Amino acid sequence: MAEIIDGRQLAKDVNQETKQRVDKLREQGIQPGIVVILVGDDPASEIYTRNKHRKATKLGFKSILKKFPADVDQATVMAAVEQYNADDSIDGILVQEPLPDQLDGLAITNAIRPDKDVDGLHPLNLGKLYANQPGHYPVACTPRGIMTMFDRYNVDLEGKNAVIVGRSILVGKPMAALLNNANATTCLTSIHTVDLPAITRQADILIVAAGSPHLIKEEDVKEGAVVIDVGINRLASGKLTGDVDFENVSKVAKLITPVPGGVGPMTIASLMQQTVDMAEWRHNG
Repeated sequence: MAEIIDGRQLAKDVNQETKQRVDKLREQGIQPGIVVILVGDDPASEIYTRNKHRKATKLGFKSILKKFPADVDQATVMAAVEQYNADDSIDGILVQEPLPDQLDGLAITNAIRPDKDVDGLHPLNLGKLYANQPGHYPVACTPRGIMTMFDRYNVDLEGKNAVIVGRSILVGKPMAALLNNANATTCLTSIHTVDLPAITRQADILIVAAGSPHLIKEEDVKEGAVVIDVGINRLASGKLTGDVDFENVSKVAKLITPVPGGVGPMTIASLMQQTVDMAEWRHNG
């Protein structure tokens, strides 16, 4: 039976470390600042942004939740990004997805200053990650949180077969780069991959971020694998479930994340952690 990775407890530990770093910065007269831009009234986005705002405030950040109506135009959102780009009290800018159809999300992301791109989605930061360049730059928060899980649970990545299901720019692609940079042998797949189970069964480390409830079954997983479930799906019953059949896959895996309570809390903790990083980089080099 698998050991369950407790994302909630790990996030508490990371947040405690972050709070100590915030306190040290504030002793120097520096308060980390983050702004989250929310467009429209998508219920899930409302919850996510509110949770981020509350956590940032609790940790001692300057936190701004900037809301726009669903019918806002491109120029108004771009002007807000430029405002916070120029605001010296803001270290990190995040635009909550999804955005309404009339907005060009790519243009908005690309308008964020790379050194304030707390989500790690600017092409310059992605390029540095893929090139495995040295130096300071942000990376996508969910993959960063997963790498923290591997570190805290002593998961050895070197030489291991790592399979990622889902190729999004938020999770799959930066996750593949981070694993490659850690010397894992990485395979990036999707729900369109022919005979996907034949590939997932080879994985020592399996990360699933496809947005498909219970896509991965017990027979799709190698005995002793580490299984990270990024999926969050709401069933007709209202219950939240992941992309992995947790009950049965946990019989064969060595380590597994639950949904909820696994990757989700670590994503927010990593966002807070990275905002403090960016404040330290900006002020202390």
